[in-house]
Amino acid sequence: MEKLRIIFMGTPEFAVGILDTIIKNNYNVVGVITAADKPAGRGQKIKYSAVKEYALANNLPLLQPTNLKDEDFLSELKSLNANLQIVVAFRMLPKVVWEMPSLGTFNLHASLLPNYRGAAPINWAIINGETKTGVTTFFIDDKIDTGAMILSSETEIEPTENAGQLHDRLMQLGSETVIETLQAIESGNVTTIIQEDNAEIKTAYKLNKENCKIDWTKPAAVINDLIRGLSPYPAAWTFLKDKEEELSVKIYEAKPILEAHNLEIGTLISTKKEIKIAVTDGYIQLLSLQLPGKKRMAVAELLNGITFSDNTKVY
Repeated sequence: MEKLRIIFMGTPEFAVGILDTIIKNNYNVVGVITAADKPAGRGQKIKYSAVKEYALANNLPLLQPTNLKDEDFLSELKSLNANLQIVVAFRMLPKVVWEMPSLGTFNLHASLLPNYRGAAPINWAIINGETKTGVTTFFIDDKIDTGAMILSSETEIEPTENAGQLHDRLMQLGSETVIETLQAIESGNVTTIIQEDNAEIKTAYKLNKENCKIDWTKPAAVINDLIRGLSPYPAAWTFLKDKEEELSVKIYEAKPILEAHNLEIGTLISTKKEIKIAVTDGYIQLLSLQLPGKKRMAVAELLNGITFSDNTKVY
């Protein structure tokens, strides 16, 4: 088998963990493709992607195309003479790009495909109360996350685990699975499984303000899974009304308490040490949250400097 010449495509921190493992296993990465620089934050300063930062620090050839069909980019890509491309959390590739290398282009996706195709697989696995998830490598085709599967690795989701913690574990699991995939390709022993579609397949929809908002009429376990699945980013949120003041509050950590009560749904109960919200089958005890213009705080710390009125509600 010919020696691998790899182009790596990715953008966020998750991709960096995979790229670093590839480099440390002495594979020849002849180029890195990442997102174009863009302004971010209040000052709108130009921000580099996590993958760009890594590529610069490790002197890896770097391309940042805005148009993946641009002739100049395609010419540069071809000149790198890669025979394999690896994609981790990047963007949809045109056929002219993913067909270019002789050994193909494979993607690492942070779910057990065909479930949770899409933008936010780690988040939705927790939001939907799954007890297991994993990673899958597959050869890219002309649709999103539908190509022939190469390898998958499974892991349990811990009952109190949040998206950030699962992200870090899947990055490690993904790194190991990518190396196994490279070894199979290198030795010519790749076998693939075609993904089968059915009505039961769950989708990892893009996260937005609407699907990150807490519905307090849901059961405590469902609300807690939403909070876990969106922590630490982008964070579940709710409106909180105290007297005439309405605040948009982010909630990062909570605990369900199953207990009968006669309170109106969304009633906030506050003592000197804790905050609970009344839901259909008990309470959601808030453990960590963020008020507008403030930093994230543990509830015990927050209550040192703020008092809520008796008629405070969330909705």
